[in-house]
Order: sequence, then structure tokens, then C-alpha cells
Amino acid sequence: MFISDNVGTAPKRIFIKLPKKHMAGLSLYYALDHGLFITDLNSNVSESHLATYFTEWGCITMCKIKNSPGSSKDRRAYVRFSTEEEADQADWAGPHFIFGKECIVRRVVSPKMEPEGS
Repeated sequence: MFISDNVGTAPKRIFIKLPKKHMAGLSLYYALDHGLFITDLNSNVSESHLATYFTEWGCITMCKIKNSPGSSKDRRAYVRFSTEEEADQADWAGPHFIFGKECIVRRVVSPKMEPEGS
């Protein structure tokens, strides 16, 4: 499954959901970021709340919440961890109830993107 973060003119980030056994093969060809793609978020959750929630399982290197296209209530988020193991631990700890609502959490990888200005 591919999930694209196609917003504005910024480079597109692709989130790839695949079985754990295939991540190692993909990492032979691409440097990967490891994280979670989260949907069904409570409308009161902020990026800082979400990052704080997931720090129990590791170091959060990025946390971004966006409204789904066409809906201000349907929110999605990406939480990136510093290591593959941390992302795995957070995924396996589910189900995740954040601000009293069960969220759908998918373990994803994403090819590392060059920093702007490189």
C-alpha cells in the first residue's frame, strides 16, 4: 500500500506499508525513515500531544498532523521515529487510544528525503 502526502508544491513523501520481512529488502536500495501513519484522530489532538504520546516507545524525529482533503474533521498524522526498532515497538503496543478515541495505526516506511537546500 502506498500513501502519498501530496500537499502544495513541496516534494511528495511516499509512505509504504508492507510486511516487515520485505522492509529489509527495500532498505538494500533506499535509506528509509521508519514511522507510523495514523488515521481516525480525535479533533482535539495536537502535534505536541501526539508526539508526547509516542515518546513512550522512542525518540520522535517528526510529527505532522494534516486534515484529509475535503474534510476538516478527518485527520491523519505521520510520526517518524529515530530507529526501526522504536517504530516497531510503538506499532506492536497497539491498539492506541489517544484522547479517548481508538486510532488506526499503520506501520510504514518512507524513502529518506534530501533536506531542502541540498
